[in-house]
Amino acid sequence: MKMKGNPILLIVVLNLFGVICVGESRKSSGDISETENEKKVYIVYMGAADSSNASLRNDHAHLLNRVLRRNEKALVRNYKHGFSGFAAHLSKEEANSIAQQPGVVSVFPDPILNLHTTRSWDFLDLQTHVKIDTHSDSSSSASSSSSNVVIGLLDTGIWPEAVSFSDKGMDSIPSSWKGSCMKSIDFNSSNCNRKLIGARYYPNPDQKDDPDNTPRDTYGHGTHTASTAAGSVVSGASYYGIGEGTAQGGSPESRLAVYKVCLKDIGCSGSSILAGFDDAIADGVNVLSLSLGASPDFRPDLATDPVAIGAFHAVERGILVVCSAGNSGPDPETVVNDAPWIFTVGATTLDRFFQSNVVLGNNKLIKGEAINLSPLSKSPDYSLVHGESAKAISASLDDARKCHPNSLDEKKVKGKIVLCDGIDDVYLTGFKVQLVKDAGGIGLVHVTNQDLTMATNSVDFPATDVNPKDAATLLQYVNSTKNPVATILPTVTGINYKPAPVVVAFSSRGPSALSKNILKPDIAAPGVDILAAWIGNDSSRVPKGKKPSPYYIASGTSMSCPHVSGLAGSIKAQNPTWSPSAIRSAIMTSANQINNMNAPITTDSESVATPYDYGAGEITTSEPFQPGLVYETTTVDYLNYLCYLGFNITTIKIISKTVPDSFSCPKDSTPDHISNINYPSIAISNFNGKGTVNVTRTVTNVGEEDETVYSSVVNAPSEVNVKLIPEKLQFSKNSKKLSYQVIFSSTSTLKKEDLFGSITWSNGKHSVRSPFVLAM
Repeated sequence: MKMKGNPILLIVVLNLFGVICVGESRKSSGDISETENEKKVYIVYMGAADSSNASLRNDHAHLLNRVLRRNEKALVRNYKHGFSGFAAHLSKEEANSIAQQPGVVSVFPDPILNLHTTRSWDFLDLQTHVKIDTHSDSSSSASSSSSNVVIGLLDTGIWPEAVSFSDKGMDSIPSSWKGSCMKSIDFNSSNCNRKLIGARYYPNPDQKDDPDNTPRDTYGHGTHTASTAAGSVVSGASYYGIGEGTAQGGSPESRLAVYKVCLKDIGCSGSSILAGFDDAIADGVNVLSLSLGASPDFRPDLATDPVAIGAFHAVERGILVVCSAGNSGPDPETVVNDAPWIFTVGATTLDRFFQSNVVLGNNKLIKGEAINLSPLSKSPDYSLVHGESAKAISASLDDARKCHPNSLDEKKVKGKIVLCDGIDDVYLTGFKVQLVKDAGGIGLVHVTNQDLTMATNSVDFPATDVNPKDAATLLQYVNSTKNPVATILPTVTGINYKPAPVVVAFSSRGPSALSKNILKPDIAAPGVDILAAWIGNDSSRVPKGKKPSPYYIASGTSMSCPHVSGLAGSIKAQNPTWSPSAIRSAIMTSANQINNMNAPITTDSESVATPYDYGAGEITTSEPFQPGLVYETTTVDYLNYLCYLGFNITTIKIISKTVPDSFSCPKDSTPDHISNINYPSIAISNFNGKGTVNVTRTVTNVGEEDETVYSSVVNAPSEVNVKLIPEKLQFSKNSKKLSYQVIFSSTSTLKKEDLFGSITWSNGKHSVRSPFVLAM
């Protein structure tokens, strides 16, 4: 299998959650190409659910029975709230037969998708020059006027006993809530409270007695993301003293509902994901957060993507859906969850760092970065051996220098700290920690240039990553004495690291493979070394003599996604009438593109970040609540998008029943017209500089003043001329919505590289910025 980006890095990020799942290649209905004869689970998607039809379950059974060869229990689950369809055990022939039936949009094998904080909120507030109280304690775990906003998470479940899910100070559960707290062997309804108001799970259809058939989290991933999105305020949170501070979610006043769609050793099945969407729509969730998705190498099309299908129907019913962009960067076109109705989030770093230094026998100190609880003495009393000097007889010098598998002689390594070269190596630190440990070594000094923005956690095994610029000092010392010695110091936490934020290497990049006429990802948020709640029985990351930590430090776009979900929940609480697209617009148009050195945000390769790296920029924590203007993207916009991609009108009317019967696809529908969807960003494909390209946008005044004038400021590359008509927008009590045109043309011969710029509308109080991309 071909993997884009850094495959080893991707594995390390996913391994934080104890699972690696590979998505499968899927075809649309009518072209089911699987060759297996045995029964497998297929998803039958039948578009929008007709609210007037109370017998959808019977309709599904009738359709299923029409193709089954004999009377058998094939049905796995029904979808009947937000959309219509079912999952069932079918043969290839039976699935193909159902795909031809009237009213069926698509039939596809059940895919398996991937699982894609103390300092983060402080850092975001510092970046937006807003001071918050970081000395709160758990007695203020919820605001005195708790919100009725419900944030739902489709993930690995929840550890309800975590202090982050305390309901102290919260009001009673809103009467509009229709969800439930499902029981299992290790989970009771009493595990829910006024904070955690819903918990569902979806049993493995092939193993009814699976011990993971419970809402309880057995990974930690779901607990971590839930507390990042809406965890209550808890002081003194840390991972064994590392990263200590006040932990809180982005919306600590919001309620939580969890939908366990990912099972141990199986992954996140598409049929469970659709069931989670279906239930969340019926339960009354306001924001949905999904830190999972397909692999960019096995991405499904829109008609067979369970995340895109479920998200469409959720957004259609007023639910904002926030998804991780994926961990397959830094290569282009790796972003997933990129349908325009999904709010797609990339990952950036914080200004916090975890330092674990090396002290040499000559008393020189070498800075290193890692998370470890080293039990070694602070004095350099331990033998230090270079990998080359510990070479096994059958190994090459190069393999031994890099500490590759089977390259080290255990007799030469035992009881020593091992110095390994990891520059441009395929094996990352976490892998070599285990190799050195298994060989009898007592520590690892790893010289590496591989993603130093993310600290490796070796628990109580002394290990640290050292920058290549310090390699010469290390080698010089090792070669200067017959008995080199050193020690590795335990981790200390530092803040105000510069530059920050930085777009991290693993964060998946645009442009979107679905369409270069929609900019993806939409936004970026902290996703590196995030400390948040964890499961209480995880014995795999516990130092000797310690109890499991209630908090853990993890990285991935899985961690950046709930930052945005939490922010969106707070915005929804203050602006309850806002649509999902208005909230997305508010967050995007108020994003930040400047780091804490007052310079443009960069990637970890030190290049200036572009909208393909971070969308509109890094989230801010105050401006989105009062954005001034918002871009409302309607269901009709999304249906037009399907028209432009080539969906026929019959299928589109099956997918959505909220538009008039008179709806029809625009004339001359082509993918280029996608640029005219009323999106907060602008993306143009095939911009060759010949002639002009004209797009239209409409903004809605949601500011305090009915009568106000916004003037435009264009930031464009020298090769492009950007003209706005009009150049000013004058709002009044009778004109809350105004439209403008953007005309792009070239001023010179264009190079074969994409161009980036922005358009900002300002009335002196609010600045509303939209990035644009002109793709060659």
